[in-house]
Amino acid sequence: MSNTPRSSFDAIVVGTGPGGASVARELARGGARVAMLEQGSAAPLRGSLGQMAAMAAVPGKGAFIHRDASLLVRAITLGGTSTINFATAAPPPKAMFAAHGIDLDPALAELRAELPMAPLPDNLVGPMAARIMAAARGLALPWARLDKLIRPESCRSGCWRCVTGCPYGAKWTARDFVDEALRHGAVLRERARVTRVLVEEGRAIGVEAVVDGETQRLRAGRVVLAAGGIGSPRLLRASGLLLKPAAFFSDPVVAVMGSVDDLSADEIGGAEVPMAAGASWHADGIALADLTLPQAMYQAFALQAGRVDRLLAHRRTLSIMVKIRDGIGGSVGQRWVDKTLQPADREKFDRGIAIARSILDRAGAHHVFASHHFAAHPGGSLRIGEQVDAGLATSTPGLYVCDASVIPEPWGLPPTLTLLALGKRLGKQLSRVRA
Repeated sequence: MSNTPRSSFDAIVVGTGPGGASVARELARGGARVAMLEQGSAAPLRGSLGQMAAMAAVPGKGAFIHRDASLLVRAITLGGTSTINFATAAPPPKAMFAAHGIDLDPALAELRAELPMAPLPDNLVGPMAARIMAAARGLALPWARLDKLIRPESCRSGCWRCVTGCPYGAKWTARDFVDEALRHGAVLRERARVTRVLVEEGRAIGVEAVVDGETQRLRAGRVVLAAGGIGSPRLLRASGLLLKPAAFFSDPVVAVMGSVDDLSADEIGGAEVPMAAGASWHADGIALADLTLPQAMYQAFALQAGRVDRLLAHRRTLSIMVKIRDGIGGSVGQRWVDKTLQPADREKFDRGIAIARSILDRAGAHHVFASHHFAAHPGGSLRIGEQVDAGLATSTPGLYVCDASVIPEPWGLPPTLTLLALGKRLGKQLSRVRA
């Protein structure tokens, strides 16, 4: 972290997840004076459950429980939730953005040349993922390897740390773009909790933030909120700039699990790169993928489902993720978030779980059960066309938003690649304005 005392910048970016890091990197590469403000820590990732819990499981900060007991988790750390996601690079649905006059193809083309993005090679597809894939294909399902943001040469086969923070540099995270922005002169202030956007004469002129326990005012010609689907609407509300209540989607997920008895000694273990392959029925809002989890997380799911009898079965358990595209609803409050599944959402889950059960049955699994649902990607709370325009500008001049909150429709996809493209596009746009 830079120790510069500077308090005036060309741009302030609030949040260092994929959207914010991409904007900051593009602006810094163009010569802008950029400040990146991150509420969490920039400590190196250790890949431990304890570190993950500290940045993503603190009630009211990184974790929320909805009325129907759904768990929503976000990572408050440098790089945001990219540090604990499954490194899946799903392309954005072009039609969704084209409807708002947004063409992400140029940004995507650049990103594909810059990022370590490809399906996993054979040696990194774990035996459990391979068994699930064989069973799915045996049912004529469109199961295919997914593009992953992983450097194969650095990835350690049999490691479970994708979900807790890769300490080996194998998984790409938004921290990579933060580092590049710093090399181009940007400033990073970690543990900087932004409390409101500063506005003078109707224009955003900076932010107020608590840094190291001290309230500071930082000024900039442009302010970009990239605090996430929960954080950004909260900041707008705290600043008196929220145009309407912030409803959202959560991309809920369940894990469907079953044990098998005929694994070889080489197959037993349950430590693999998750989401190596899967299938998506996007028109129906349903997606499935293999989902190998660390033992402690597996056991938490088993307890949640009341399956005490399966607590010791982790090393022989096949797991499939079922994700659905839920409708936008609920609300984001200053101290809480609330959203429940609607009947249409539950119907999608029923269909997806039935498919997962059929795959596990073909794979020879028994004692099959499903976890309760949890939220994967909260977003859509400041949608393009409603609270920001096609250029991601708010109604307050000088203020922009670039994170999952701007996704214009219910989603159902890993958002990382889309947010990187939106950030690159916005960064180039702001660089042209500055020039």
